[in-house]
Amino acid sequence: MILSDKDILKYLETGEIEISPFDKKYLQPASIDLHLDKHFLVFDTQKHHVIDPKLPVDDMMREVTINEDGAFILHPGEFALGLIYEKTGVSNRFAGRLEGKSSVGRLGVLIHVTAGFLDPGNSLQMTLELHNVSNLPIKLYYKMPIAQIAFEELSSECIKPYSKEMGSKYVGDTKPRASQMWRNFRPIKQKENLTKENENSNHIIIPKS
Repeated sequence: MILSDKDILKYLETGEIEISPFDKKYLQPASIDLHLDKHFLVFDTQKHHVIDPKLPVDDMMREVTINEDGAFILHPGEFALGLIYEKTGVSNRFAGRLEGKSSVGRLGVLIHVTAGFLDPGNSLQMTLELHNVSNLPIKLYYKMPIAQIAFEELSSECIKPYSKEMGSKYVGDTKPRASQMWRNFRPIKQKENLTKENENSNHIIIPKS
């Protein structure tokens, strides 16, 4: 069930939904408008030529911060990570869905590629996956309306909220964060190493004299 403006206000009061800072004028019938922060991450294509999901990509990206009266220019076909200005969070019985503003989409800007979901229990400044699908460069400004978030109530409170304890990767982010996909391969490597250790334990190694 998607929450109405009335219910969003109610759960903002109880603290089960968090939008900080919150301004009531940005409340829509079933969502809240969110704005663009001034921090971005872009791939350094001069130094790197291929992305390997098995390896960390943090060093492949560089941070760009615009002035409060400046603009970030996203060229046709380019991709960048951006950031929502507001901190957004939900309790263990709600989830959030981030969507682009219609007016932004009509300029040719996609605000996320796949990751528009706010997990139960998480509170953060959400990272945007910005992509210019138009034929012209587009200027993106600090605090411009960029997205809207709707909230849904779960059928019951989740028993495993999004957290570091369950191995979640993007808990409490306050800056755009590069992909942590490589962490998904780490348990596999650990299992492989454990198997090798078990195999080696079956052999007697005689130290050199």
